[in-house]
Amino acid sequence: MLKITSADKYFSLCIREQAKFTCERCGTFAPPELSKRLDCSHFHGRGKWSVRFDPDNATALCMGCHLYVTAHPIEHMAFIQTKLGPYRFQALAEKAQDTTRGRQAKREVKEIGKHYRQQLEVVRQGQPLEGFL
Repeated sequence: MLKITSADKYFSLCIREQAKFTCERCGTFAPPELSKRLDCSHFHGRGKWSVRFDPDNATALCMGCHLYVTAHPIEHMAFIQTKLGPYRFQALAEKAQDTTRGRQAKREVKEIGKHYRQQLEVVRQGQPLEGFL
């Protein structure tokens, strides 16, 4: 199990806030104050530090959709390709393989947490989320 850092917490909240607490796959509204659960789902798993905090690698999904795409990787890939388009999808794949980027993220995890804590206010004002790296 991967440790949940402050950066993970604020990044996840930014992704869910940006989606207005609505599943990006099925449209289920799942605000945090209700018992319904909305996850920050990573296309490339959180163990892939090079894209762990990349907004293109994360999607707000209800628990049912998160479980579904995890069990159906081809459909998950098609969903992410549709969401990002071919160029951003390819750029994400290239970033995922960048070990230098991954080492940098590990070194700067505290700064990443601060960045996304600040970005949370930006997202709440309706502005787009900006990545860190």
